[in-house]
Amino acid sequence: MGSRTGGVRVSLPEELAEQLLGSIIDGTYPPGGALPSEPELAELFSMSRLTVREAVKALRVQNVVRVERGRGTYVNPPAEWTSLHPMIRAATSPGADPDVVGGVHEARRMLEAGIAELAALNRTESDLRELREQVRAMRASDDAGSRGAAHLAFHQTIVRATGNAFVPLLFEPFTRVLSGLPVETDREAITRHERLLAAIEARDPVAARRFMAAHLHFHAS
Repeated sequence: MGSRTGGVRVSLPEELAEQLLGSIIDGTYPPGGALPSEPELAELFSMSRLTVREAVKALRVQNVVRVERGRGTYVNPPAEWTSLHPMIRAATSPGADPDVVGGVHEARRMLEAGIAELAALNRTESDLRELREQVRAMRASDDAGSRGAAHLAFHQTIVRATGNAFVPLLFEPFTRVLSGLPVETDREAITRHERLLAAIEARDPVAARRFMAAHLHFHAS
C-alpha cells in the first residue's frame, strides 16, 4: 500500500529504500560494508522479499549499493553515488561527511551564481516587489523562524525570476540544503542580500553572479 509523505503517496519499496538509505547515511551500513541478505531485510522490516528486492534495486540504480554476484550487496562510498537525492540527504544529515557537505555547497554555489545572472536579465517588477519584501522581512523580524522563511523565499524568488521553467526543477533538491542552514541574523548577512537585490534591480548580470557567489562562499565557510 505505501504511505504519504508531504501529500505524495510513497510505495512500500520507495519507503524501504529511504529507510535503508538512512541506515547507510547514519553508518549502520558503512561504505564497503554489506547489507543484510534479502531474507534478513524482509524479516527486519516486516516486508515481503519482493518489496526488499525492489528497494535494493532502487538503491542500485542510484549506485548507492552494488551487487557482487555470489557474495552479497555492498554499500558504495558517496563519491560513487549517481543521484542528487541521496547526496543531498547525506549532506544534511547529522554528522555528515565534510567532503560531502563541501561538495554540495560547491555545486549549489555554481548553480545559484548562474541563476542570479539569469534573474538579473529576466526579472519582472513583480519579482522585485517580492524580493524587496523578503529583505524587509529579514531585517524587521525578531523571530528566527520568520527570518529563515524569508531567507528561503528570497532565494526561491530569484530562481523563479530567471523565467526559465527548467531552473526551478534543477534547484529544487537544494531547497533541503537551504532549509537546513542556520538562519543568518547579523547585519552584514542582510547587507549581502541587499547588494544582490540591487544588482538584479539594475539588470547587471555580472554583479549579480559575483554577489551571489560571494554570499554563498561566505555563508558556507
